[in-house]
Order: sequence, then C-alpha cells, then structure tokens
Amino acid sequence: MQRKVSLALLSAALLVVTATGTAHGAAPAAGEPSSQDLTVDGVGSPHYRIPALTTSVKGTLLAAYDARPTLGDLPANISIVLRRSTDGGVTWQSQQVVRKEAAPKGFGDPSLLVDRTTGRIFLFYAAGVNQGFFGSATGNDESDPDVLQADYSYSDDDGATWTHRRITQQIKNPAWAGMFAASGEGIQLRRGAYKGRLIQQYAIRNNGANYAVSAYSDDHGATWRMGNPVGPGGDENKTVELSDGRIMLNNRSKPYRTIAYSTDGGVNYTPFTQDTGLTDPANNASVIRYAPDAPASDPQSSWLLFSNTDDASARRNLTVKMSCDNGKTWPISKVLDAGAAAYSTLTKLPGERVGLLYERADYQHITYASFDLKWLGGTCADITITPPATLKAGTSTEVTVRVVNRMDVRRDAGTIDLAVPSGWTAGLATIPALNPGQGANIKIPVTVAAGASGSVRLTATYRANDKRASGSATVTVTP
Repeated sequence: MQRKVSLALLSAALLVVTATGTAHGAAPAAGEPSSQDLTVDGVGSPHYRIPALTTSVKGTLLAAYDARPTLGDLPANISIVLRRSTDGGVTWQSQQVVRKEAAPKGFGDPSLLVDRTTGRIFLFYAAGVNQGFFGSATGNDESDPDVLQADYSYSDDDGATWTHRRITQQIKNPAWAGMFAASGEGIQLRRGAYKGRLIQQYAIRNNGANYAVSAYSDDHGATWRMGNPVGPGGDENKTVELSDGRIMLNNRSKPYRTIAYSTDGGVNYTPFTQDTGLTDPANNASVIRYAPDAPASDPQSSWLLFSNTDDASARRNLTVKMSCDNGKTWPISKVLDAGAAAYSTLTKLPGERVGLLYERADYQHITYASFDLKWLGGTCADITITPPATLKAGTSTEVTVRVVNRMDVRRDAGTIDLAVPSGWTAGLATIPALNPGQGANIKIPVTVAAGASGSVRLTATYRANDKRASGSATVTVTP
C-alpha cells in the first residue's frame, strides 16, 4: 500500500555550523574545502547516524540519515530524516521527517538514488519491528514483524513530499534471512545495453554468511528484481559504472576493501578480490565517477573518487582518493579529517565540486564537506616501476620508472623521486613535459644497501605543475 505524506519538521531550525562551530554562509574559494555540521547530537534527536547524499536533476542536494534514540541499529524506533540545499551546499533547509512511525516500528540505513530520466528521487531503507539484520527471519511475508523489510520512499517534487513502498516480495529470496539496503547513494547506468537501469546495493544474510547483491529496475522503479549474491564476505557495498560499461562493486572489508565486477548490468559478479590500494577497518565507504557522462574517449571518463577511513584497524583518518584508470590504481590521496570519523558518501555537484557527507567526532555530528580537484592536489598518471632482472645487495644499478600522463591537459617538465629503504640511495630524476596520453621512461640510479635481502617496496613520486602522483612496486633483492 502506498501513502503520500508531506515532510514535517522534526525540530526547530537546526543551526548550520562549520566543523569548528562557527556559522558558515559563503561559498568556499576555488581550491579550498568547505565543512559544516548538519546535525548536533541531542538537538532534534538524541543521536544521528548513517549518512546518504545525492544531487537531484534540478541540482538540489539531499542529505538523509537516521534519527536514533540510541546509537544502536534496528530493531529500534528509528526515523529517516532529511535536509535539502538549493545553493550547492552553502545553506541548508531545516531538518524534516521522511518516515517515522510509533514504536516498536523503525526505519534505518538510508540510500538515495536519482533517476536522471524522470527526475524521481528514491530513498531506500530497511524497515523493522521485532528484528534487525542478524535476527531477521527467513521468508518474504511483508506483514511478518520478524522479517526485516525492504522499503523505499520516492519523491517526484525534488524531495518536498514522499510516497512509501514495500518491495520485500519483489526482491527478497525467501531462503534469505536479514537484508538491508547499503546506505549512501545508488547509481543509474549511463551507457551500453543496460542504459537507464537503476541499481541499489543490498547486503543479505544466507545460511549464516553475508553477501552483497544488486537490486535493479529497468522500468524507472515500477518493478524491481534482484541479481545473484556475491560472497561470502559481503557487507555494506557500493557500485560504480566504469568507462568500458562494466560495473565495479566495492565492498566493506578489513584490512582492505574487496571488489567484484559485473558485465551484465549488476546481475552477476566475479568473486571478491582484495584491493590492496584501499586500506579499510571494515567501514562503510563511497565510490563515484567524477564525470559520469564523459565519452569513453575522454580521459575523465576513467576518473573515480573514493572516500573512507583510511586505517586498517580504527574508524579515523577520513581520506579522499582518486583513480585515473577505472580503479586499477589510486595514485592521488588527501586526508580530509584526520580525527575520528566513520561512514561517508560522495556525490558529484553541478560544476567542478564534489560533495561529501560523513560521520564525525565519534558519531557526534553528520558533517557536510565539499572540495574540488585542485584541493585534492594530484595528477592522473600511470606510474610503473621496473627494476633490473637481478637486484643484488651492495651494488649500484638503474631502476626504470615509466610515467604516462592520464590527464586531459599537458603537464610541464617535472621530477621523479624514488623512495628507497634506509641504507639505500637513489637520485632525483627529471622528466620532460608530457601531453595527454604521452609517456616517458626515466632511469634512476640506485645503490642497494649491503646486507639487503628479500622483498623490498619502492615508491616513485611524480611531480609536475605543483601536483603529484605516486606508484609502488615490490622488488626482490638477492645477497
């Protein structure tokens, strides 16, 4: 059954503040990040968690999250709330309720998804009464209070009013137990045989193990189907469409993110493999294409942005990384918040900026930040390190570093610095100017420390036009 409701105020207007607590009312200068808290624990709700973020076809920013009586997940009397910005995140409207009902009912873990064809905005979440993810019963009876339900709300007026739907029977295999939408932002495919397909990620529990799976719609959300799970080892996960039409699934995992690929629009995925370039403490993260509508011939079509807490054991050190090659490597990285942080979600804003919503300061705030590539400070470049066939301790040799410019602009002449272990020496080398797509091989003299042996990691850093990119390789040293 569908119900249309007007958004109601959860509380009086919430003060919009920056991360330092001062009022924020102006757009940031080019190249500078912005930051402002959208929530304060105890104002309107005891706690807030689980950020979701998207940009509508009209350019409106929508930030959704849980309003929670405690920090605990479902089952609990959790509601879904939302704030909107019509000026690119400079100012935000008052907090509003999307879905709330009397206890013991609760709704949690929002994920936003925009249909760029119709303009409809979807807001997925789990609905619980007696059970959460780990306690949910099998089956897909939409009236069973022991089954964690799959609900979503949709808006056709840029987030002003919402209609609620339950799709548990459409997408849940009755053999599965718990199932919930992975929070953040879903995607719509922009090219290829499945162009227009809407995809929302889920985590499901089957026979005591967790899997990742894509729910998808080819009729603008009128009906939904579920793909085949990938796992075990699945958890909260995101997908991104690559420039060659494949979908990459990026999954929460410790100590590294795990990834899988689909060539059939998210129905089937390859088995998980680790991405050792993405350290993770088992936390929700985000991955998006910077220029999703760029043609495959444009270098920007292969640019991905990723955000997570870049730490192997703790939720801290919120970092933004950039890939220039569809996620094969992540040569550009910058810390946005070195302190305690947790879930994060990215969305591309109109123009050159990117929005990021994340949990800050031990879950005390949900904070909105924005940045551009100038702040990120990197350059897209393929960096390959090739040592000689034999690398012997106590000898001098040359290591070849190849750099290929993957930007859409020329890079002036620059330098390459090869970082080597203690006791080694390596020279600083120069590299000529590189046009888009052009590469150069640079030989760097290296002296291997006496007594060195075994596996050693070398890192080359390319710098040009005040930007940088790095690449690493593990080499073997013989006595």
